[in-house]
Amino acid sequence: MPTSTSFPSGHAASAAAFAVAVGHLLPATRWPLRTAAATVAFSRVYTGVHYPGDVVIATAVGTLLGAASARVTDLIVRKRAKRSARAADAGQDG
Repeated sequence: MPTSTSFPSGHAASAAAFAVAVGHLLPATRWPLRTAAATVAFSRVYTGVHYPGDVVIATAVGTLLGAASARVTDLIVRKRAKRSARAADAGQDG
């Protein structure tokens, strides 16, 4: 039984966020990273440091934050690509 009131599990949230964000950028690593994140989440309950609900909520929060981070990264990359394309076009016109 957990002795603290830690809610949600920071380890599970971090692992889920990392797995989703990096898995988005490197699709070949998606399933190994998700498996590792699930193992971290399970281990938090198995070792008795968190209740299952702590881990479920943490995984959901981490997944949402990882997806948001991946989306923001995509937007930044696209914006920079457009800016580079415009600069290249302007250089060719001159």
